[in-house]
Amino acid sequence: MQSFSNTLFADAETAYVDASYGIFGVPFDGTTSYKAGCRDAPAAIRQASYNIETYNPYYDIDLPDIPFHDMGDIYTECLPDLVVAQVEDVVLDLMKDGKVPVMIGGEHSVTIGAVRALCPTWYVVCDAHLDMQDEYRGSAFNHDCVTARVSEITQNIIILGARSGTKDEFTSAREKYHLYTADDIKSKGIRSVLDEVSELVGNDPLYLSIDADSIDCCLTPGLGTPEPFGLTPTDIREVVRTLAKNAVGFDYVEVLPNDAGQTAMVAAHLIREFIAGHACRSKHND
Repeated sequence: MQSFSNTLFADAETAYVDASYGIFGVPFDGTTSYKAGCRDAPAAIRQASYNIETYNPYYDIDLPDIPFHDMGDIYTECLPDLVVAQVEDVVLDLMKDGKVPVMIGGEHSVTIGAVRALCPTWYVVCDAHLDMQDEYRGSAFNHDCVTARVSEITQNIIILGARSGTKDEFTSAREKYHLYTADDIKSKGIRSVLDEVSELVGNDPLYLSIDADSIDCCLTPGLGTPEPFGLTPTDIREVVRTLAKNAVGFDYVEVLPNDAGQTAMVAAHLIREFIAGHACRSKHND
């Protein structure tokens, strides 16, 4: 029997009814304020996923042994508030069916819908930007307003890797949330920071959102709002490995596939890392 290529995430071959994880893409970049094109990220990340070995040596598991299903992409509306509502509906359906949502963006605004549906105790985000504007360019659902909207759901917010925002945003983030800037992480070390984060979170459920621009743009340049002096892919992998066990949902957003493919490849690896880590959370406690 011949194998055939398709547009779905590699190894996501389990039927929906039998899957524990539901992957879906949200090809939307309607509020992007610098470089447009992250609507093309779900396809690029899926394509990159076919160049990764199925075996994950850290968890000693083959990805095809984990029951996960790729639902494809949402056919998105044009307005960000409507796209947020679409995402919320999809995640509610996944919750009802007992599946962990794994979302591929698209711009960061799509995260709002997933967090609304899941209502986690904690929201942990890796991001170069604080995204605390109450409104930006005429919309409260702009990609620069994600943390502001999430704060209406939970005040337990941990921000990792931030290095861009207004003075007021940084002051407010330090007062209200748990902020670890990129400089903080470089100074303390990612392991020390994650030990603090793990103590804060305990066994509580969290939503984990990875904005691709949390990584230094000199390392992964395919970004809609690139920022230098950021985290490394290895830092983000440590975040995923540490927190996957607590996560009730996960997303990877803001990849702009206009580089040589390295940004999409990092995203594909980390999505697979999340699925493996979450599936193995009871047997691997490093």
